[in-house]
Amino acid sequence: MQQEYFSALIQFVAGFGFAGMIIILSMLFGRRTKSRSAADIPYECGVVPETDGAPGFFSIKFYLVAILFLIFDLEVVFLYPWALVFKDIVLNNASAFASMAIFLSVLFIAYLYAVAKGVLHWHRNPAPREF
Repeated sequence: MQQEYFSALIQFVAGFGFAGMIIILSMLFGRRTKSRSAADIPYECGVVPETDGAPGFFSIKFYLVAILFLIFDLEVVFLYPWALVFKDIVLNNASAFASMAIFLSVLFIAYLYAVAKGVLHWHRNPAPREF
């Protein structure tokens, strides 16, 4: 029993050993300076960066639309094979059609919920909503 897990143990030890070795070597041989020289500034298309650090904050709308895109795009991946064999499924198995109808109704309800919450409605300066 223990011999079966020996290869997994070897991979585990090798992975964590390598990661630990890289961290220790970077601590030993890495630079420890707080000053920034011209060589340390990132070079982006020949333009000197205007800010130091992250490029700023993005609106939460970008993230919401990205998540909605992933969700609905993944649903299309499930719909495509089903649509290819639609005729065979409906003729042979009516419960498969019912399960896909339930699946599509849940997807449609999620879409209506997103529209009702205003996720897909863009404003330049949104007015505060009263609850």
